Amino acid sequence: MDVLYWHWWVLGLVLLVAEMLLPTGFVLLWIGASAIIVGALSWVLPLNWELELVLFAALSLASFLVWKKFRPPAQESDQPMLNRRGQSYIGRNFTLKDPIVNGVGKLRVDDSQWRITGPDVPAGTQVRVTRADGATLHVEPA
Repeated sequence: MDVLYWHWWVLGLVLLVAEMLLPTGFVLLWIGASAIIVGALSWVLPLNWELELVLFAALSLASFLVWKKFRPPAQESDQPMLNRRGQSYIGRNFTLKDPIVNGVGKLRVDDSQWRITGPDVPAGTQVRVTRADGATLHVEPA
């Protein structure tokens, strides 16, 4: 079976649709565009499938490398700890409303309540968050 021009177009369209549906970071966009270009060239020129495959690989690699070199830089977030809320509390001091008993307690921060671990201390003690482990904050007396 020969590889016809429309096979490349279908491959290109499938890759472009996959780019829209998957978080690939524009990788499939350039490979899909290369397949469409190879399909257009094989429609105009009589090319054998080996040459088409080499042309496809070369175009895919070249277009991806050019895009990678000239793409705009990633933007830094103005809130880098937005989805890592526990990490944003590291180094901050808080006053305990409830004591830490047997190494475990609760800490109310803004509108949320956190599980805390640390040495046993009475209510009213100032504690400093030293690290965050998921939904648990590790504290020490300030």
